[in-house]
Amino acid sequence: MRLPRLPGPPWRGRAGGWRGPVAAGLLALAVGAAVVAALPGRTVVAWRESAADAVLAAAGPTADDGVVVVVAIDAASLAAVGPWPWPREITAELVEAVAAGGPRAIGVDVVFAGPDRASPARLAAILAAREGRDDLVGALAALPDPDERLAGAMAAAPTVAAFLLGGGDAGPSTPVLVSGAAPTLAPWAAAGAVTPLAVVADNAAGLGAASLEADGDGVVRRVPLLVAVGDAVAGGLAAETLRIGEGAAAFVVESDTLAIGPRRVPLGREATLRFRPSPPALRTARTVAASDVLAGRIDAARFADRLVLIGGAAPELGALRATAADPVAPSVQIQADALGTLLSGRVPHRPETAWIVEIVAAGVLAALGLALGATVGPLPAAAATIAAGTAWSGGAVAALAWWDRVVDPIGPPLAGLVAVVAAGTAAAVSTRRQAAALRRRFEQHLAPAVVARIAARPDLVKLDGERREVTALFTDVEGFTAVTDRVGPTELVRLLDGYFAGVVEIVTGHGGMIDKIVGDAVHALFNAPVDLPDHPRRAVEAARAVVAFGEAFRARPDAAAAGFGRTRVGVETGEVVIGDVGAGGKLDYTAHGAAVNTAARLEALNKELGTAICVGPTCRARLPDLSFRALGAREIRGRGTLELFTPAEGP
Repeated sequence: MRLPRLPGPPWRGRAGGWRGPVAAGLLALAVGAAVVAALPGRTVVAWRESAADAVLAAAGPTADDGVVVVVAIDAASLAAVGPWPWPREITAELVEAVAAGGPRAIGVDVVFAGPDRASPARLAAILAAREGRDDLVGALAALPDPDERLAGAMAAAPTVAAFLLGGGDAGPSTPVLVSGAAPTLAPWAAAGAVTPLAVVADNAAGLGAASLEADGDGVVRRVPLLVAVGDAVAGGLAAETLRIGEGAAAFVVESDTLAIGPRRVPLGREATLRFRPSPPALRTARTVAASDVLAGRIDAARFADRLVLIGGAAPELGALRATAADPVAPSVQIQADALGTLLSGRVPHRPETAWIVEIVAAGVLAALGLALGATVGPLPAAAATIAAGTAWSGGAVAALAWWDRVVDPIGPPLAGLVAVVAAGTAAAVSTRRQAAALRRRFEQHLAPAVVARIAARPDLVKLDGERREVTALFTDVEGFTAVTDRVGPTELVRLLDGYFAGVVEIVTGHGGMIDKIVGDAVHALFNAPVDLPDHPRRAVEAARAVVAFGEAFRARPDAAAAGFGRTRVGVETGEVVIGDVGAGGKLDYTAHGAAVNTAARLEALNKELGTAICVGPTCRARLPDLSFRALGAREIRGRGTLELFTPAEGP
């Protein structure tokens, strides 16, 4: 039987069957890598950061001991006190009211750039210019200066004033000491800053950067620990407030750690702090309204030994930013979250070597996906790869939830998933093609049930060759040469088509395989290409059925008119070598061995013996329960003398 050299399914380990799926997986990975590379870098980072947001939200806030208090200039405060900006005198009263409670430090998230527009001196200058009332200038100028009062309020308590990056003023400088080898830092840098009025800046205990920068998706996740303004270095507002509250003279950089008094936090190259966003309940609990503080409705003890942040929370102040927990979070609440994160010591940070670990993990998971997709079934491959990817994601979640390490939980599993899907799809497509090819080739030679079995399990067919016991069955039509002389070509082909259709149906119906059809002869094998229990019995039963069919066929008018002869059959059992034999594309799946040769010779001996079926001794020995008639011993070329038999009943 002529067959193509077909590999089994790639997941059955057939040599070379893995190459196509692996190539498809590598191509998919390459395309995926190209797509990722073409995306803006912030897009890929946003995937990782969004996953970290979800983990942090699920983990919940760290333990809060109420150290951080927020005094919010909210909508209710604006309604009670007046629109923003408030006169500096009112802000000074607010700072004084908080300071009366004895806080550890006060951070004011408001930039007091330029003099108070409502100050007496400013009003006097305006009147003098517009009305020519020089007589009022001296009187108004003698009134208390609200900027000086605010400066005095700040001087009376450890207060940090805010500045912004990007202005034209010279930046403030905070003492920063380096212990050990100086790390390579690239903090947020600006040539200048928007700083508070000089009298305010001079009386504040410190100046902190209140600037906030969103990630590529517009979400603020970090505040600066350190910033660079020109040649100077300063702290972020939260970090500076903590430094003043801890009574530390300077920030101390220790390799990859920033020491703020007794507290140490991870210091990455960008010198930022990823804060843990607080849920609404915690934010509400730590917040009081500025109007309530000014009205004396808040007990001053609420601020005792606390770190207090004062800042805008009303939309009118324009200080609302999106965070992972709130699309419109006031900047003062963001600074409070950062301060709470610093106090907790639980600072989410991304190790410098995380990207190396992620690339290695992506490579391992991709290799696993390729290997499994190409060598095992699609479902087991996908399940195993998903399990491995889930394990990585679980590890990344645990690293963040328990050890505060931010590791990409999505990228490496995605690489494995892409690889296994591509390789598995290619393997499935290849398998479908192979199954279809096997069906096309075998369906004319085997029973449909056997063909379906082979299509489902192509590895059952060992095309490379194997030793296998088979029962060979050879048929021949007596006097066929004379038939070819009596009928024309068209009639001859029609007769043979009808005859072979019946013989093939009988052989395959008994589980046999049509090896080949040569002239008027049919060569069949039982127990090939797949196992067939009791194949000697199946072959003998098929032989009897073929002979019976032959007698019925030759009785048909057209066959009788052509003088169609008897069908003779030879059957023998034995071990053969079976597999694809040939050269190039001319391959023949066939058997070679003594049993095949003997069956052919037994078929020919029927003429001499006067029988229709001649069975060899090995086949007869396998069927002790069947009745056979002995035909005596005959010399068989290549086998010596053999005892021959024919079924005792039937044709």
